[in-house]
Amino acid sequence: FGRDQRRALEEAREKIAKFIECASSEIIFTGSGTEADNLAIKGLYWKSGKKLIVISGFEHKAVLEPAEWLVEKEGAELIQIPITKDGIIDLAFLKDLVAKRGSEIALISVMHSNNEIGALQPIDKVLEIAGDIPVHSDAVQSLLKVPVSFKGLTALSISAHKVGGPVGVGALVLKRGLDIPALLHGGGQEREIRSGTLNAPAICAFA
Repeated sequence: FGRDQRRALEEAREKIAKFIECASSEIIFTGSGTEADNLAIKGLYWKSGKKLIVISGFEHKAVLEPAEWLVEKEGAELIQIPITKDGIIDLAFLKDLVAKRGSEIALISVMHSNNEIGALQPIDKVLEIAGDIPVHSDAVQSLLKVPVSFKGLTALSISAHKVGGPVGVGALVLKRGLDIPALLHGGGQEREIRSGTLNAPAICAFA
């Protein structure tokens, strides 16, 4: 029974990976998109050894609050990229910030599309500006509505219930070979980054 479940899990992982253009080994299943965001923001921050976190000015609370927690508890510095009247991030501001303080930036997080106004963010341009700086994108609102690709990103968050799947399952897509500190410790599942027995029925339903 266990082998049958494992096979179904890996088939689901491969199906999702193909859809968002990543390797199946880059998918880390979580309990929600919120957990995936927390894992990305905190994990990339701790991994970097740097203090500056850069996010867009209208991130979902699942990104904003972990960043603010790191400011309060760990002495991080948070800078929010202003939003233009067109509903997209101010790329000139980001470019100037990276030019001046790029060596201090732990990560940049810009949502794929905004959950309030639907504005699609220029992720490709963010990647160009970022260079070697890790970039995370919350694509929970974008999946199945617009094309979503992991190419070029360091981390990406998605969730099942936003696409007609069950509540209680999401995924963090994390660049192959990159290990970040875990939030949940235990059995070492999911590259030892997210321990806990996997919710096989929900994951298969997600796929």
